[in-house]
Amino acid sequence: MKPWIRKAHRWLGLAFSLTLLMSSGSGVIHTIMSRTQAPPPAARPAGGGLDAAAIRLSPLEAISRIPAGISVAAINLRSIGGQPCYQIFKADGATPTYISAVSGIIDPKLDEVYAAEIASAFLGGKAVKKTDYLTHFNLEYIGIFRILPVYRFDAADGLGTRVYVSTVTGSVTRLTDDKKQWEANVFVIVHKFGFIPNKDLRDWSLVAVTGGTFAVSVLGVLLFFLTRPRRKLSKSA
Repeated sequence: MKPWIRKAHRWLGLAFSLTLLMSSGSGVIHTIMSRTQAPPPAARPAGGGLDAAAIRLSPLEAISRIPAGISVAAINLRSIGGQPCYQIFKADGATPTYISAVSGIIDPKLDEVYAAEIASAFLGGKAVKKTDYLTHFNLEYIGIFRILPVYRFDAADGLGTRVYVSTVTGSVTRLTDDKKQWEANVFVIVHKFGFIPNKDLRDWSLVAVTGGTFAVSVLGVLLFFLTRPRRKLSKSA
């Protein structure tokens, strides 16, 4: 069996050496990223404060303006555009309904307005521009950020700074720029096979190469014991 194991170890090792190089190289990149990139952003309230005295509508009155038969899952009081607004989440939808706590008017545009205020406040008052609305993860906003849907807002600062905002949590879920994203893209492409767009194919490819690497390691250990020098038994006097 020794020649067969030796050949299998040799050729499998050659075939999977590229993935070992990719894994070790991406490990170096991950270490660099952990030292050069800030931790995930903390939640920061948007707006300049809530004017409670301006509230004219009770939560019950706000909910009564929702069409009958729709179940309400949660209700929040937000400050949007300097005015108190109720943010009502329906059990059958991800996008909340906004009702002015002053006039009682339902405004479907307030979700984006609120998201823009969160983004601008997080970036210290910088002007921001909406560039995307995500309902699925992509190469830049990957599954580890967990929260969907999110808005993407870009700041015109020459650095490519952008933030992803969730109006459900009322916070920025991701902050990045061109430099940070270049590092992140290299890591995702090399370590997680991000160059394969289909998730099922990507996952099975990762299973195949990690399984092959495991097989190479097992064959190496087995070959070590099979080819180890054997001690000669000393002849008895």
